[in-house]
Amino acid sequence: MDSKLLHNLTWIPLFVIGLFGAVLGVFWLMADEPWLLDRAANESTLGITFSELFETEINQTLPDYIAMVYRFSGLWLLGFGAMVCTYVLITFLGTPRSRNNLLIVLGALFVVLFYMEYTLIARSFFVNLTYGLLALYLISVWATLRLNKEEEGAR
Repeated sequence: MDSKLLHNLTWIPLFVIGLFGAVLGVFWLMADEPWLLDRAANESTLGITFSELFETEINQTLPDYIAMVYRFSGLWLLGFGAMVCTYVLITFLGTPRSRNNLLIVLGALFVVLFYMEYTLIARSFFVNLTYGLLALYLISVWATLRLNKEEEGAR
């Protein structure tokens, strides 16, 4: 297979993963009520609707607290996505070391992410999004393995 195509199949999917993370982070930062972005899964996990949760007097400030937690998470997701995009654009994953290191970090992240999704929010549409991102990751892993093998053989 053409080395240039393999190289593109290595870095482009990872750039898209970083871009999705950054965009999702922006959504969480900008939404007035970010917990409603995945309302059904959140209410299923809580076992109560948000209307019922917020109607009692003691929980009147809870929406502000939840919004702060989501915005904090959104900021971290935006930062992480931006860092992945920046790393990919600076290095274009031109060396085996840059490719392998990023794939190891993202692979560990996917393992933890799937564990958390299936134990905490199994009904969330984010699970389907994560499968799509995993497909991109696996394309990059496949291309990296092929590219590393070709580069090894050229030496």
